[in-house]
Amino acid sequence: MATQPASDPSLSLYRLLDPAVLADPYPLYARLREEDPVHWDQFLHCWVVTRYADVHQVLHSFSADRTPSPESMRALGLGHIEPIAAVMVKQMLFHDAPSHTRLRKLCSTAFTPRRVELLEGRIVEIANALLDRVVAQGSMDVIADFAAPFPAIVTAHLLGVPEADHAQLKAWSADFAEMLGNFQHNPERVGQVLKSVADMTAYFRSAIHEEQRALGDGLIRSLVEAEVDGNRLTEEEVIANTIVTMVGGQETTTNLIGNGLLTLLGQPDKLAQFRDRPEIAETALEELLRFETPSQHTGRICREDTVMGGRLIRKGEAVMAVMAAANRDPERFADPDTLDLERTDNRHLAFGWAAHFCFGAPLARMEGRIAFEALLRRLPNLALGAGKLVWRENLGLRGLKSLPVTFA
Repeated sequence: MATQPASDPSLSLYRLLDPAVLADPYPLYARLREEDPVHWDQFLHCWVVTRYADVHQVLHSFSADRTPSPESMRALGLGHIEPIAAVMVKQMLFHDAPSHTRLRKLCSTAFTPRRVELLEGRIVEIANALLDRVVAQGSMDVIADFAAPFPAIVTAHLLGVPEADHAQLKAWSADFAEMLGNFQHNPERVGQVLKSVADMTAYFRSAIHEEQRALGDGLIRSLVEAEVDGNRLTEEEVIANTIVTMVGGQETTTNLIGNGLLTLLGQPDKLAQFRDRPEIAETALEELLRFETPSQHTGRICREDTVMGGRLIRKGEAVMAVMAAANRDPERFADPDTLDLERTDNRHLAFGWAAHFCFGAPLARMEGRIAFEALLRRLPNLALGAGKLVWRENLGLRGLKSLPVTFA
């Protein structure tokens, strides 16, 4: 029999606003799984699910169409952030079938596995060029010197815009990621996010028209030209989905590299295993994705009254699916809090599931593998440097502000 929610404030995901909890959220996730796996969060006013089976069900069956339209924002008295909503409502991330199916098919004709395969050589060059700048120093900030610029340069190359623009792409990406990763409304940051959205939109609109004049092989041009059954993307859809591809590809990859390397530095035997046994690179990368999930949670809307974990989730109520908690569920993964770089049964949810499985997962996997292989091969005696680790104020796209390391 379903029961109505009784909320324990100490289990709220709002506790992630505490830097100490954000630094290690896994004890909170474990409490949620064990004490209240389908939890009514009175502060977020949504359900929070943390068990693997429940998160899987939410990702598979609940609605992703959760972004208010620009008209709704005006009706709520939030017309000043209408430009943000205008971009988000055109991104496939926030659509259900049939509109999601249409957008995904069109984008998939542009972002093909073959396109990703052809990037590998350039990605290796980018990784090595970044390490060439620091290898003689004996120390570096992994985030500033490698994990942030690496996917930004790759993304610029992928899109077909100048690689020299990568720093600007990264800055825009970080600003837009605030809308994707945080619960709280931060009025002090709205102006900057609005400016970034306007600047990004203008930049990619210009790129579209430039690519129509000068033939190039970037993803933007391919999105413009994509056609399925006589259907094509509008210019606004090209821009919106270029933005979400850019943001998703940068923020999660930066977090994968930074959080994953921090994990390995804390377990030198695992670092040595990854370095000395290149044949386990793909399996090891999947384990780092499970163990330190770069995108920790995502929102959905309940389509119809659903009983889950003995709780009644009503149609239209918001649900937060915590993939990072599901990926440490002992009912699904043996010894889940142990990093096992040779784990074979590893169907983690780091890239989501079902129709909304991460569009850029093949590229993220390639970037992660190349990044770790380069870092571990070229930086002998890698060790954590001095200084306190600080996490960015992004609760869902959880990552480090800096990661100082030393090496021989």
